[in-house]
Amino acid sequence: MPTIPLALSIAFIATTLITVLLFYKATANNKTILIVILAWLAIQSIPALKGFYANTEAAPPRFLLAVAPAVVAVLLVSLFSSAVFINTINLQRLTLLHIIRIPVELVLLYLFHYKAIPQIMTFEGRNWDILSGITAPIVYYFVFIKRILSSKWLLWWNVVGLLLLLNIVSIALLSAPFRFQQLGFEQPNVAVLYFPFIWLPCCVVPIVLFSHLVAIKKLTKQSL
Repeated sequence: MPTIPLALSIAFIATTLITVLLFYKATANNKTILIVILAWLAIQSIPALKGFYANTEAAPPRFLLAVAPAVVAVLLVSLFSSAVFINTINLQRLTLLHIIRIPVELVLLYLFHYKAIPQIMTFEGRNWDILSGITAPIVYYFVFIKRILSSKWLLWWNVVGLLLLLNIVSIALLSAPFRFQQLGFEQPNVAVLYFPFIWLPCCVVPIVLFSHLVAIKKLTKQSL
């Protein structure tokens, strides 16, 4: 991977930890979830530091070991967990959590300038995920504070946010230097194969995904 300034790595570490803290608050300070997430971050840091995920010739890609367990866990918990647990999750805090997508997108922009990801993965390319971060406090204000917008607005905002997330995830995967690469040949997506940026696909993205899925689930039940 190209040399990345230490300040950028520290900024992303801080961004990840803030994401975890906001999620912890949204889950009513669930310590079990916090411990599991922090342990997962620590576990994934070791192989990333040793360059384990940088071997892009392995089949299937080793990268899946960092992403697949988190995504499967998110899908299982968000779709099949008990109503008691889902009800403890705070919609207001989940909405504000998406503000974290602003610093994430800024980090991606700098990673592009340091030739660690392709431009297509930034908001200068085809990644419009920053819109979710920008609109999150606005939606929060008009839905929860002013109560001008109904929960249906919040539901559709989450649907759009989920689509924006899936858009950048698909771009990132297709830009990675694996055998199925289709995008970003001028500069493949290599940053996420190394520490600390491995935390983006193995932690930050799953948390954002979970936040959207749970919000949609809760809001859909409210509208029935």
